[in-house]
Amino acid sequence: MRRALPVAALLVCALALCSCGDTLQNTPLGASPFESVIVNSRFPVYWLGLRFDGLQASNVREDPGGAVTIDYGNCLIGGQYTCVTPLQIVTSPDNSFVPGAGARTLRARGLAATAVNGETTLALSTGPVVVSVYARSASLARDAARTMVPLNEPGISEAPLPPATVDTGFDRLPLRSQVPHGQGVAHLPGP
Repeated sequence: MRRALPVAALLVCALALCSCGDTLQNTPLGASPFESVIVNSRFPVYWLGLRFDGLQASNVREDPGGAVTIDYGNCLIGGQYTCVTPLQIVTSPDNSFVPGAGARTLRARGLAATAVNGETTLALSTGPVVVSVYARSASLARDAARTMVPLNEPGISEAPLPPATVDTGFDRLPLRSQVPHGQGVAHLPGP
């Protein structure tokens, strides 16, 4: 009995230490999660490389609407099914909408950028996409917008970005999941 008490105490301590681990940590990504983005995206997808400003790429996901989100760093705020990282780059193929209520306009890479939330959120219309940068600080958001490049097309960091194209009509096309397998969309009427 005297021997069992220290062993039990040691097991309880080990269990307590294991439960103190940060359950919201993301593991750094390698190049393979980006392969599907390179193959499947029909538009330029912007990113900052596998590492930016001391933050590693920690998650990449494509939503059913076609937008691609790349997270950098570990969760600052989060819980089950929710994770807010220090930096997030979202490329949306729907260039028909750029938020503007309560926004300031800045110049970034030769384009007008919409800035909200104390300039921690920037939205840039470039080519056929809108790239949104969500950051923990305004300086991190500006640095990210200044250096982001397309993942699946040639691009140069800090070079001027292409101007926004006219409305691509993306919002009038069915989502990939709405088109029967083996079928295509030949033409959709305008608005």
